[in-house]
Amino acid sequence: MRKVFFLSAILVISVSRMFAQTPEDSVKITIGKLFAAMKNSDSQAILNCFGDSAIMQTIIKEKNGDNQIKTEKVIEFAKVIAYMPKDAADERISFDMVKIDGALAIAWTPYKFYLNGKFSHCGVNSFQLVRMKGQWKIQYLIDTRRKQPCE
Repeated sequence: MRKVFFLSAILVISVSRMFAQTPEDSVKITIGKLFAAMKNSDSQAILNCFGDSAIMQTIIKEKNGDNQIKTEKVIEFAKVIAYMPKDAADERISFDMVKIDGALAIAWTPYKFYLNGKFSHCGVNSFQLVRMKGQWKIQYLIDTRRKQPCE
């Protein structure tokens, strides 16, 4: 009987450790929800990923080679995505880095963006998230965009 209890206890502890969510995982889940919402054309789910005063920016290279910063309101971004067909906006990311200090997190995510199944552009997203009321919210997102090189 003791042997069965002991083995059961070890199994429960091992399984719970396997599925334990790290703080970094919780940041990744929040960011993943944003891209799932984009793919599903779900504007409300997009808005739920962001803090109330969030800022979205893109670095755009002008024809003369100068960099320009374009700022977009999260609500406007969500509206554009809402009008797209499901699966039209497909941003595929990887996580190079996630760092956390208390209620502040940063994530660096290289990406490739596909529009209606065709490659559009690539770049890197830089996220800053804040933990509010027990949930990570994207407070600041800035990205780069280019056609190549993407590797």
